[in-house]
Amino acid sequence: MAAAPLTPAVSERICKHMNDDHAEAVLSYARHYGGVTTASAARMVAVEPEAMQLEVDGQPLRVAFDHTLSDSEDAHRTLVAMLRALPRPDAPA
Repeated sequence: MAAAPLTPAVSERICKHMNDDHAEAVLSYARHYGGVTTASAARMVAVEPEAMQLEVDGQPLRVAFDHTLSDSEDAHRTLVAMLRALPRPDAPA
């Protein structure tokens, strides 16, 4: 099955999944990639080819991707890779 283009409907589906099932990951994106280290709440509001749009503690935040996303599969791979690249708090120094 071919990957879906990154349409507003696909963005909405990704955001719903991330907010419902991976809220801690969204908060981690805000803290690490968005630089809001004191963030206490974050919600993904859009996934666009160049960036994800978050709402962090009630304020909008744009987190740019390292490349322009081509489709839904690229969005999935990129979001997973960004999460895996985060420093792990339980990792030895």
